[in-house]
Amino acid sequence: MNIVTLLPFIVLIGAMFLMTRSAKKKQQQAANMRDSMQPGTGVRTIGGMYATVKEIRDDTVLLEVAPGVHALYAKNAIGAVLEAEEFDRILNGQPEDLDVESTVIPDDASSLTADEDAADRKADLTKEAPEAGTDATDTKDAETGAASLRKDAPEADAEKDAEPKDVKRDGDTDK
Repeated sequence: MNIVTLLPFIVLIGAMFLMTRSAKKKQQQAANMRDSMQPGTGVRTIGGMYATVKEIRDDTVLLEVAPGVHALYAKNAIGAVLEAEEFDRILNGQPEDLDVESTVIPDDASSLTADEDAADRKADLTKEAPEAGTDATDTKDAETGAASLRKDAPEADAEKDAEPKDVKRDGDTDK
């Protein structure tokens, strides 16, 4: 066989080997992380719950999710074993180096605008009458094509009512 015909298969097998190797590495790291758990260690489950390890068994871990509340989890459900500082920071809130009191969070978007008068004004949603120089009979409604401010609109409506409704027009089909 020619080497050119075998080259795509060789590349495909090599890519599959590299992907499975990296997946095995990640599984090994996760297993090592779970083995490093000790009672008193802070953990995060794959569901996002933070807890403290109380007891480690063969395939399960007893976690204290709140003071006096214990839950039994599978070891595979542990997403991360946290360092003591990180676990305390997450449970106790903000670190001391952030100045939370001086941070101003606006209640609404109007305080973000530069023009103070714009916040006090309300949007004008009314229709304006056509200007004096324009002809009201030429104004058309874009969606329906109907005359919107025509003087003879009642006569046009009367003409529509005069047409029979069951008459076939060109292009109509029998139903």
